[in-house]
Amino acid sequence: MSLETTVTQVDGRVPVTVVSLDGELDASNFEQLTETVRQLYDGGARQLLIDLTDLRFMASSGLVALHSIVRIMHGQTPPDPEAGWSSLNADIRPGQTEVQLCAPQAGVARVLARTGLDRLFVVHPDRDTAIAAV
Repeated sequence: MSLETTVTQVDGRVPVTVVSLDGELDASNFEQLTETVRQLYDGGARQLLIDLTDLRFMASSGLVALHSIVRIMHGQTPPDPEAGWSSLNADIRPGQTEVQLCAPQAGVARVLARTGLDRLFVVHPDRDTAIAAV
């Protein structure tokens, strides 16, 4: 299964860039997602909401992508993907708000919780709640 990425701009209290993921986030596509976010940041995006409503599966490389996305949105260089789990050290404050998540399916939410990466994000139950809160 592939990953489809849709980007939309939403004007809330602040402009929010919404990246919706549909499919599976794994080793075959995580770098493409990271590059998409890098281009958004270079284009001026500063508040990012990742909509996980239709993301059915996330491999460990997806966790690296999420961590890399946070670093990009903080103006930092993403870690080398070859560094594996060691690249996911707590070098970013938990609960940062520049990148938020919404509507993870149960399996994706379990992966985030089991790895502790859920502490890095504000996670909203749905897209409307997330946009209102940003």
